[in-house]
Amino acid sequence: MKLDLAGAKWRKSTYSNGQGGCIEVADGYRGVMPVRDSKDPLGPALVFPAEEWVSFVAAVRSSEFSEA
Repeated sequence: MKLDLAGAKWRKSTYSNGQGGCIEVADGYRGVMPVRDSKDPLGPALVFPAEEWVSFVAAVRSSEFSEA
């Protein structure tokens, strides 16, 4: 699927940290969530199906990916 992100309004994720681990997301695209590395705004963006993005965010919120 080819998605035109030229007019995307990017915002930093609230889960980005202050140690260089920053991602940006672009809201407003039906059924998908574009994600990019804030350190490389001209680089590629990943586009996830909205349902999968919601599942991922829920897992982050519940600390599913925390190191033991």
